[in-house]
Amino acid sequence: MKKGFILLATGLLMSVACSSDKQKNAAGDNAGASVVEVKVADVKKQPVPQQVDFTGNIEPYVKNNISSAASQRVEKIMVEIGSRVRKGQLLVQMESLNYSQAKIQLENLKLDLARIEELYKAGGVAQQQYDQIKTQVSVAEQSIRNLDKNTKLLSPIDGVVTQRNYDNGDMVAGLPILVVMQIQPVKILINISEEYFPQVKVGTPVQITLDVYDGKVYSGKVSLIYPTIDPATRTFQAQVSISNPKSEIRPGMFARAKVNFGTKDRIVVPDKAVIKQSGTNDKYVYVLEGDVVKYTKVDVGKRVGSIYEIKSGLELGQKVVVAGISRLVDQAKVKVVETGLDLTKNE
Repeated sequence: MKKGFILLATGLLMSVACSSDKQKNAAGDNAGASVVEVKVADVKKQPVPQQVDFTGNIEPYVKNNISSAASQRVEKIMVEIGSRVRKGQLLVQMESLNYSQAKIQLENLKLDLARIEELYKAGGVAQQQYDQIKTQVSVAEQSIRNLDKNTKLLSPIDGVVTQRNYDNGDMVAGLPILVVMQIQPVKILINISEEYFPQVKVGTPVQITLDVYDGKVYSGKVSLIYPTIDPATRTFQAQVSISNPKSEIRPGMFARAKVNFGTKDRIVVPDKAVIKQSGTNDKYVYVLEGDVVKYTKVDVGKRVGSIYEIKSGLELGQKVVVAGISRLVDQAKVKVVETGLDLTKNE
């Protein structure tokens, strides 16, 4: 009986020992499985082309609203929408009743002045009376010049009629009678990052492309630089002029403008290192820190070939994971199997 009890106890101890060994082995296996093998690349600095793309809408170089300063009736409109007009061309004739009356009044004042002048020379009127009539004639002449401008409406530019708001016989109220736009040249306004402010000059070349004309590239140049920086966007505005000799480019078209600012030394990483977080525009990389990786947000700039420009979030000399990313989480333990990869190669 005693011998049987000893055998039973010995068997239980052996069973417990075997179970403990299996648990240790399983724990060891799990610990080994949690270490992810990765490849890493150095965060480097290299020259990156600074070709910056902008978008905007084509605008007329000059836009003029043609209207009368006085509330008058339209007598005759000489042009239609789409008409090409020259500077100084008569566009609209307004009713001339006020002009005719003012002209008659001016002629009468001139006759009065002539009579007063003869009397003044003979000493028949005082200097003050003579000066008063001269002033009245001068005021009337200025008034009739203004009426003439507001009766015969001329085009101030070479351009195209793009809008007509009235018909012959209408009384003008509020809206301009016509709108004339200069479309040779045209322009586009772009907002440029303040870091490029010292490099942008009047005459800086700009390449223009339009979605409506696939494959065509138009030459433009900076014609005006606004002198202030917008503190909210950290950008400044520049006007780009395009000659448009064939009038292919029309106001309202969507345009893309490309400006070449040369090259600058930038921190770069392989494109395979950059992870886009689902549902956002945020970009991340895994940075190697000892034998673990840290999930790090980065501000990504341009993509050039197989590399990304990094504006912020990384420092020169750090290492980022480029292979094995799909099995990683923040603070995961890793084993580096290859390092110092060439950034320009697709590993």
